[in-house]
Amino acid sequence: MTSAVLDTNVLASGFTHRGGIPDQLLRRWLAGRYDLVVSQHILSELGSVFNRPYFSRRLTEGRAADNLALLRRRATTTAITVEVHGVATHPEDDLVLAAALSARADYLVTGDAQLQRIGTHEGVVILSPRGFLEFS
Repeated sequence: MTSAVLDTNVLASGFTHRGGIPDQLLRRWLAGRYDLVVSQHILSELGSVFNRPYFSRRLTEGRAADNLALLRRRATTTAITVEVHGVATHPEDDLVLAAALSARADYLVTGDAQLQRIGTHEGVVILSPRGFLEFS
C-alpha cells in the first residue's frame, strides 16, 4: 500500500477546513486509500499548532485532542532513525523529511513550495496536497 507523510500544515488544514484538499486527503486515508505515517515530532508540532489563536478559534480544545488521538490510534507512527540536515530551508522541515525517510514512505505531502521544489529525496517523492490527491 502507498504510504505518505503529511506535513503539519496539511494536517492542520485538513482538520480545520472541511471540503478542502487536505480534508479530502484525510478522508481518503480514513477510507484506507493509503497509509498515513506520522512521527512524534509531527504530533507534537501539530499539538502546538492547534494551540495557536488561528486554530484555537476553529477547533475546540476537545476537538483538537480528538484529532491527535485519531492520528495516534490510526496512523502509523515511525521513530526517526534517519538524520536529515540542511536539505530543507527550515530545520523543522528536515525533521518531517527525516520521518518520511525513516518510514520509507512513498510520499511527503507539504504545502511548503520550497520543499516541493526538491521533488524527490532518496526515493521519497515530495508533492503538494493537490499533486498527492491525484495519486491517492
